[in-house]
Amino acid sequence: MILPIVAYGDPVLKRKATDITEDYPKLDALVDNMFETMYNAYGVGLAAPQIGLPIRMFLVDTTPFADDEELTEEEQKSLEGFKRVFINPKITKEEGEDWAFNEGCLSIPDVREDVFRKPVITIEYLDENFKAHTETFDGLVARVIQHEYDHIEGVLFTDKLSSLKKRLIKGRLSNISKGKIKVDYRMRFPDQKKKR
Repeated sequence: MILPIVAYGDPVLKRKATDITEDYPKLDALVDNMFETMYNAYGVGLAAPQIGLPIRMFLVDTTPFADDEELTEEEQKSLEGFKRVFINPKITKEEGEDWAFNEGCLSIPDVREDVFRKPVITIEYLDENFKAHTETFDGLVARVIQHEYDHIEGVLFTDKLSSLKKRLIKGRLSNISKGKIKVDYRMRFPDQKKKR
């Protein structure tokens, strides 16, 4: 089932999400719905707060990035078929020199900006079967994970921009929260006037 993606301005996107337990209701269906929602919007990651749930869970599938011809063969291989569910994750280490990459977000359509992040991360998480993992990722995989991880921490990529950049996109962000934007996937806008 394709769920509406919560737009910029909704308070759920600014809340620090809470851990879930193994008996979380209908978790399998939620994971399936989130993947379906993400694919429908041509995303490579989706966090639970983006569908209105303040829980510590996100999923990624970096396969679409594998077609990028500017990447090395090795990078393309690491992205191809990288599909994971992260439950109650905790980034324990971020290493290396910050690098910029042009990021976008399904909750903030049509806004893309360069964001600086560390190239290597180590993360502890549970998968959809509540099996524990500790893994180290780098490059674009690490970046997608960091972007989604920020969502469960109540942080958006726009929060990482300079104050000048923030001022320049303020009007666009306001229009997104009011629903004054064309998107080809379902969205829920916090400031859209309720139709009478």
